[in-house]
Amino acid sequence: MKPARFDYLRPADLPAALTALRDDAGAKPVSGGQSLGPMLNLRLARPSLLVHVGALPELRAVEEGPDAIVYGAAITHAEFEDGAVPDATPGFLARIAGGIAYRAVRNRGTIGGSLAHADPAADWPTTLAALGARVRLARVAAHTGHQAGHTGLTGHLTALIEPREIPVEDFITGAFETALGEGEIVTGVAVPRCHDTARFGYRKSCRKVGEFAEAMCAVLYDPARGVVRLAVGATEARQLVIQDARFILQDIEKIDEVLHEAGLADDPASFRLRRAVIRQAIAALEPESLSA
Repeated sequence: MKPARFDYLRPADLPAALTALRDDAGAKPVSGGQSLGPMLNLRLARPSLLVHVGALPELRAVEEGPDAIVYGAAITHAEFEDGAVPDATPGFLARIAGGIAYRAVRNRGTIGGSLAHADPAADWPTTLAALGARVRLARVAAHTGHQAGHTGLTGHLTALIEPREIPVEDFITGAFETALGEGEIVTGVAVPRCHDTARFGYRKSCRKVGEFAEAMCAVLYDPARGVVRLAVGATEARQLVIQDARFILQDIEKIDEVLHEAGLADDPASFRLRRAVIRQAIAALEPESLSA
């Protein structure tokens, strides 16, 4: 199949993009298109307008702060993998990015697009939830003096951008569901800086390399900051995030109790797979971490 007919806009900056999205209720933003492209071809998505945001300077920027690094939403998986951007962690982001799908996908797919798509089996939502990352969002005010046409941009732009920031686990509200408001887009993600001694365990179960995960777990052990956080992905809904997972590291048998309480133990096969993947993620931490 081929996509249904749509218009295409390549705005010069973020205010123009947000104004176009606000003015057309059927508009959708697109960057790498690795998730939206197949949906267009299958006609699962039928936008009236595609607003290309992948080249916007505001979404390609990287801001380094003392406590966190903010990555623009249009930074690609490959740029993390190749070390083209600074890593807020001791190499965790590069490791995760290198395991996403195939190189062709990583060359085009973006961190912001992955979060906005909110696929439960995607690597970034689970990883970023475990790292305590926060999603940055933006939209324009209800009215500006700018009118965005489908074929070009005219008039004086007076858009007032309204930003907000929320934790990853609150941004993703369900399978393929997010807290994005009307006309709002992901502009970036703030990843807290990990201490050099931090450890990160990550495992996912796929039938073969590049396919969607059937179970996944990410666990961060950063004693210098007092952080022990665990996230379980590839669920039927949103990620399960345990903010203080010390009790699991101290008694790994607690995994069963956690999965039962979260309603992730109803299917015996899925329960066993999730339990195994969580154990593997924890085992990927260095031995001294488990005994601390």
